[in-house]
Order: sequence, then structure tokens, then C-alpha cells
Amino acid sequence: MKRFYTAAEADADRRVLLDGRPIQTPGRTPLVLPTAELAEAIADEWGAQGETIDPRSMPLTGLANAAIDRIGPDPAGFARGLAAYGESDLLYYRAERPAKLAARQAESWDPLLAWARSRYDVDFVVTAGVIHRPQPAETVARLAAATAARDAFALAGLHPLVTVGGSLIAALALAEGALAVDAAWAAVSLDDAWQAEQWGEDAEAAKALAGRRADFAAGARFLSLL
Repeated sequence: MKRFYTAAEADADRRVLLDGRPIQTPGRTPLVLPTAELAEAIADEWGAQGETIDPRSMPLTGLANAAIDRIGPDPAGFARGLAAYGESDLLYYRAERPAKLAARQAESWDPLLAWARSRYDVDFVVTAGVIHRPQPAETVARLAAATAARDAFALAGLHPLVTVGGSLIAALALAEGALAVDAAWAAVSLDDAWQAEQWGEDAEAAKALAGRRADFAAGARFLSLL
């Protein structure tokens, strides 16, 4: 789509205006943001567009649209989908070998599980290998409750953290300020980094990983602006 406006700005009502006109979501709902900071950041995304509008360069806009159009009508249902990751979290499943990889996983992931144990008063079943091991019912329920307690905008930001990283626990730690974004990414991409170290970096794999990291970072920034 060609750029059809000159100026993009946020107003006092936390709307984004294009040449003075408020924008709407793809579902034709007014795009009203929960904070002035998020409204300003989204206005900046629109203002930074060139002659052609590239939606891929506006991740905050996309997440805000999703919060209103996709999540808002049924936040509880959306939260259940994210909470399901807590039943088979990346952090539960460790390498059987080599021992060096297993040790690296333990060093990175055990502190996150310790944080979650303390934060939610839960325990976990950690195993070597990829065969599914059920988690305690109370653990699953409490992680689900922590997810469901978030509103549509918070769930929108949490979504890429969970789905890209494969870890609800790392996402919650980041969302609650217990983990910085770079540390969170290092934890959830640990296996990718290991593979690159052992076998060399594949260009296509590196490109895909960079895309995942950008999505992950966008989710983290979105949450930081709420």
C-alpha cells in the first residue's frame, strides 16, 4: 500500500492520527491504546514509513491490532492457548547428551524454574529427553491463572514471547521484570546457539533465527510500553 498521509502523531486520547484522522484496526474498531507511551511508539512506526507502507516494519501496530480484534473478544480463550505451553515448557526438557549441553541448559534454565517456584509456589518435573512428562496439576493451574490474569494488550505482548521461545515460564519472567530481554532470548535460543557452535552457522537458519528474535523483541518492547 502506498503511503497516503503526511503526518502521524498520537493525541491526548491515546489514539494515533494520520493527518488528524484517527486510525482503525483491520476489524474497523478505533485503535485506542492503553498508554500514551504505546500510542507514541505506534505513531512513530507510521511516521517512519516510506513511500510504501510495510506492515512487517510495524510490529507494535500489529500487536495492538491483535489485542483489539483477535484477543479482545475472548481473552480467556486466548490465555488458555498460551497457558498450554506451561504443560510442556522448553525448560522442562533437557539434553541427554552431550553433557556440556546439558550443563549449559541447567545453568541457564534452572534459575528460571527457581524463580517460578518462588513466584507461583509450584514445582516442576524436569526430564532428560523429549518424551512428554506431565506436570503437577497445581503447577499447570497456577501458571494458567497467572496467564489469565492479564488483559488483552498484555496477552498480545506475551504471545510472541511464548510462541517464539517455546517457554511460558521465561515469558512470564520477562513480563514481570525478573529477566531482561537479552537474557530471556539467550535462554530460549540456547539450543540454536549450541547447534551453530557445533556445526557452523547456516545462512538460512541464521536468517530465520534473526526473524524470530525480532518478533521476540517486539513482544518485549510492547509489554514495556503498557
